[in-house]
Amino acid sequence: MKQAKNPFNYFSESDLSRIIEMAWEDRTPFEAIESCFGLPEPSVIQLMRRELRPSSFRLWRERVHHRKTKHLALRDPAISRGYCPTQYKR
Repeated sequence: MKQAKNPFNYFSESDLSRIIEMAWEDRTPFEAIESCFGLPEPSVIQLMRRELRPSSFRLWRERVHHRKTKHLALRDPAISRGYCPTQYKR
Protein backbone atom coordinates (compact mmCIF):
# COMPACT_ATOMS: atom_id res chain seq x y z
CA MET A 1 0.00 0.00 0.00
CA LYS A 2 1.35 3.41 -0.96
CA GLN A 3 1.57 5.92 1.88
CA ALA A 4 -0.03 9.30 1.33
CA LYS A 5 2.33 12.25 1.44
CA ASN A 6 2.02 14.37 4.54
CA PRO A 7 1.44 17.97 3.37
CA PHE A 8 2.77 19.32 6.68
CA ASN A 9 6.22 17.69 6.56
CA TYR A 10 7.84 20.74 5.01
CA PHE A 11 7.00 22.97 8.00
CA SER A 12 9.52 23.33 10.79
CA GLU A 13 8.48 22.76 14.38
CA SER A 14 8.49 26.52 14.96
CA ASP A 15 6.29 27.05 11.87
CA LEU A 16 3.83 24.41 13.08
CA SER A 17 3.79 26.02 16.50
CA ARG A 18 3.10 29.45 14.98
CA ILE A 19 0.32 28.11 12.74
CA ILE A 20 -1.36 26.49 15.76
CA GLU A 21 -0.93 29.70 17.77
CA MET A 22 -2.47 31.78 14.96
CA ALA A 23 -5.35 29.32 14.62
CA TRP A 24 -6.14 29.64 18.35
CA GLU A 25 -6.00 33.46 18.27
CA ASP A 26 -9.51 34.89 18.03
CA ARG A 27 -8.62 37.88 15.87
CA THR A 28 -6.26 36.18 13.40
CA PRO A 29 -8.29 35.29 10.31
CA PHE A 30 -7.72 32.08 8.37
CA GLU A 31 -6.76 34.26 5.42
CA ALA A 32 -3.76 35.56 7.39
CA ILE A 33 -2.58 31.99 7.99
CA GLU A 34 -3.00 31.26 4.30
CA SER A 35 -1.08 34.41 3.39
CA CYS A 36 1.82 33.59 5.73
CA PHE A 37 2.02 29.81 5.30
CA GLY A 38 0.01 28.95 2.19
CA LEU A 39 -2.50 26.85 4.15
CA PRO A 40 -6.18 27.41 3.32
CA GLU A 41 -8.78 26.93 6.06
CA PRO A 42 -9.48 23.21 5.33
CA SER A 43 -5.74 22.47 5.62
CA VAL A 44 -5.51 24.40 8.90
CA ILE A 45 -8.41 22.31 10.22
CA GLN A 46 -6.64 19.14 9.08
CA LEU A 47 -3.39 20.25 10.74
CA MET A 48 -5.18 21.10 13.99
CA ARG A 49 -6.92 17.72 13.98
CA ARG A 50 -3.55 16.02 13.55
CA GLU A 51 -1.57 18.08 16.07
CA LEU A 52 -4.07 18.55 18.92
CA ARG A 53 -5.52 16.04 21.32
CA PRO A 54 -9.09 15.09 20.28
CA SER A 55 -10.64 17.04 23.17
CA SER A 56 -8.54 20.13 22.37
CA PHE A 57 -9.48 19.89 18.70
CA ARG A 58 -13.19 19.75 19.57
CA LEU A 59 -12.83 22.82 21.84
CA TRP A 60 -10.98 24.70 19.10
CA ARG A 61 -13.55 23.82 16.42
CA GLU A 62 -16.40 24.87 18.69
CA ARG A 63 -14.57 28.13 19.41
CA VAL A 64 -13.83 29.13 15.79
CA HIS A 65 -16.95 27.75 14.09
CA HIS A 66 -18.78 30.71 12.53
CA ARG A 67 -16.64 33.19 14.48
CA LYS A 68 -16.74 36.46 12.55
CA THR A 69 -13.18 37.44 13.44
CA LYS A 70 -11.74 34.26 11.90
CA HIS A 71 -13.08 35.09 8.41
CA LEU A 72 -12.28 38.33 6.60
CA ALA A 73 -15.55 38.20 4.66
CA LEU A 74 -17.56 38.18 7.91
CA ARG A 75 -15.35 40.64 9.78
CA ASP A 76 -16.30 44.26 10.45
CA PRO A 77 -14.59 46.33 7.73
CA ALA A 78 -13.38 48.78 10.39
CA ILE A 79 -10.95 46.10 11.62
CA SER A 80 -8.03 46.13 9.21
CA ARG A 81 -5.41 44.29 11.23
CA GLY A 82 -5.05 40.66 12.27
CA TYR A 83 -3.65 41.27 15.73
CA CYS A 84 -3.48 43.81 18.51
CA PRO A 85 -0.68 46.40 18.00
CA THR A 86 0.70 45.60 21.47
CA GLN A 87 0.63 41.83 20.94
CA TYR A 88 4.19 41.57 19.65
CA LYS A 89 6.22 43.71 22.03
CA ARG A 90 9.94 43.63 21.39
